[in-house]
Amino acid sequence: MNELNAHRDINQLLGIKPPSSRRRKTVRITTLVVVLLLGALTYLLLVPANSTMLRFETAEVKKGDLKVTVTATGHLQPMNQVDVGSELSGTIDSVKVDFNDHVHQGQVLAHLNTDQLLADVGEARAILASDQAKLDESNATVQETKQAFLRCEKLATQQLCSGEALDTKRAAYTRAQAIAASSRAQVTVARAALEGAETKLNKANILSPIDGLVLQRKIEQGQTVAASFEAPVLFTLAEDLTQMELHVAIDEADVGRVAEGQTAEFTVDAYPERSFPATITQIRFAPETVDDVVTYKAVLTVDNADLTLRPGMTATAVISVHLLQDAILLPNAALRFLPPTLQATEPSGQIAFGSGIMFPTLPSTAQRSNKTKNGRQKVWVLDGKTPKAVMVTTGASDGMFTEIKSAELQPGQAVIIDTIETM
Repeated sequence: MNELNAHRDINQLLGIKPPSSRRRKTVRITTLVVVLLLGALTYLLLVPANSTMLRFETAEVKKGDLKVTVTATGHLQPMNQVDVGSELSGTIDSVKVDFNDHVHQGQVLAHLNTDQLLADVGEARAILASDQAKLDESNATVQETKQAFLRCEKLATQQLCSGEALDTKRAAYTRAQAIAASSRAQVTVARAALEGAETKLNKANILSPIDGLVLQRKIEQGQTVAASFEAPVLFTLAEDLTQMELHVAIDEADVGRVAEGQTAEFTVDAYPERSFPATITQIRFAPETVDDVVTYKAVLTVDNADLTLRPGMTATAVISVHLLQDAILLPNAALRFLPPTLQATEPSGQIAFGSGIMFPTLPSTAQRSNKTKNGRQKVWVLDGKTPKAVMVTTGASDGMFTEIKSAELQPGQAVIIDTIETM
């Protein structure tokens, strides 16, 4: 009590007023705020700003069927497509068929104007008649000179025809035979010219070479056809649309897995919810390069009995190249997973992993890989809270799952596929 009074006297002597209870409360709050700020500053300085909490995401190894496929795109085409053209130049007098018409072999598709062709035929017939008349005349001359020669020859035995006259008759007979032979040749030439003119006249009728369907008609009545250098295409016919072909481009990386006889399913934009079956019948050796991408054409047969599919449709085909049953399957994400490298390790030298442990920023894994020199791969499983590497031998893959050929992992066993970062 005396000390309190003495302290109060000293304050009065120095002119210091005792602090009020409100002021003491303000000082305490200020002190607390300062302590909190110092603690937060210490945390920011000592703990990295990019620290994260890692937890491991796992998936189970399973047993099931694995279907390995190759995807390719292409276009539908008729089994037999024929372009019909004209060997002659001229004006189209009439067109007998239109798009989508069914035609038969030998049916007239169009007519060319035949005025000039008829004139050529008439001229060829006249020339043939003239040459035939010359031949008849030559034959008569041959007979005449022959008889004269034979008479002179007979009389010469009786000394009634001189040797000079006999030679003259023989020469005349020989000349007559030569002229007759020339006339026969002229008749042959004239007959061939007539046949050629008649053939051209017949070709004025554009005929269908097959039974089929008219896909394209590229001419109209009155149009002029010029066949100077090559036969112009007038019609395009498809023989049978109930059986079609799908030509797809197989990437060079996949062509080694594709073979004749393999089955496929394809879709077209016109029927996106329907799949159509097909079978590979040919894989061509000739490469096709577009924008430095090398592909090989595969031909697939397609049944189109209901005529749903049409030539030229773009199709996406999925070819089944390998099928495994009751295989042990591993998620492909497990093959890609690599555990993060920590800055601190346990005294034993093993990395300390665990749920809820603080980790620094994960380093780049671009320089690390799960593959080993002998072709095996590492898969990571949890041994308690620590990832443990397991070596496996892999087989075929469909892009989501990979076959495991070794027995290190069993169906139902969990493998690490990813890490989940939490702050």
